[in-house]
Amino acid sequence: VQLQASGGGLVQPGGSLRLWCAASGRTASTSVMAWFRQRPGKVREFIAAIRWSNGMTYDADSVNGRFTISRDNAKNTIYLQMNSLKPEDTAVYYCAATSHAVTIATMRQTRYYRNWGQGTQVTVSS
Repeated sequence: VQLQASGGGLVQPGGSLRLWCAASGRTASTSVMAWFRQRPGKVREFIAAIRWSNGMTYDADSVNGRFTISRDNAKNTIYLQMNSLKPEDTAVYYCAATSHAVTIATMRQTRYYRNWGQGTQVTVSS
């Protein structure tokens, strides 16, 4: 599975951005797709995930209510709508896909994802 992420950019605090990630290749076995981010000097952290079979979504407490993950099955694409952005949201955002039968706990761990997009930079600054 190949992943292509895009949509990042520079936005002022309180603003919004929508990221997207298109999957191609052998996508039929995908169980979960997710967004992670890596802030400067920090480890990569889980943001949100969506189960491909039923569309159930999960997100991190740090972005709950501000970020929303969604999908378009026909386009094999996931989105991350980010609202009320804060300077601490500045990071490189990565999409990822896995074919493992991940749980609510394991889907938050990078080691369960085999496929990663190239990352898209989001900068929140005035």
